[in-house]
Amino acid sequence: MTKRKEVLDAILTQGMLPLFFHTDAAESVNIVRTLYHAGIRVFEFTNRGIEAPAVFKALVAARDEEMPGLHLGIGTIKNTEEASQFIALGADFIVAPIVTPAVGELVHKEGLLWIPGCMTPTEITLAQTLEASLIKLFPANILGPGFLSAIRELFKGQLFMPTGGVDLEIENLKSWFKAGVCAVGMGSKLIDPKRVERLAERTAQAISLVKQAQQS
Repeated sequence: MTKRKEVLDAILTQGMLPLFFHTDAAESVNIVRTLYHAGIRVFEFTNRGIEAPAVFKALVAARDEEMPGLHLGIGTIKNTEEASQFIALGADFIVAPIVTPAVGELVHKEGLLWIPGCMTPTEITLAQTLEASLIKLFPANILGPGFLSAIRELFKGQLFMPTGGVDLEIENLKSWFKAGVCAVGMGSKLIDPKRVERLAERTAQAISLVKQAQQS
């Protein structure tokens, strides 16, 4: 199985993709370790600050040492320079807020999964042309489940994942899965880097709620 398919299957199985950014490497490792022991096997660190490369390097090292089977991706990748840097650091997949053809080409050449962010049918069509297996609907809080319901028939067979504002609440999750998503991105609604004391409990709850929403 290729790395691209392995990561995609992991996201589909998990039904959710946790993501966050933190400037401190030790704190970030602790957060990912907590997620891992709560059952998470695929995770996205976001490239939101100058500390991101060093923190991601620490996450990869910790994963290799103590968290077997965990797929680590990097998000907020907008150009090939960023993509190349994090692929060299060991990223298992690349997530973007936009559709950049050169990034898609680079990531596919490396045999990795590329998840571009789209907000319009035109962007979705472009992403499909560039062979994006999974498309991120972003920002999800602006688009809403109704957007996907309205355009889904135009893109039969395409896998979608909303990110940005998805709530850790069963009715909201059900509405997204009913609309046709295959997974949901969970950021600040799940992970608050400043308050991690209940993260294990919230992660277990999120996994349970996603499974319920998938089956509804």
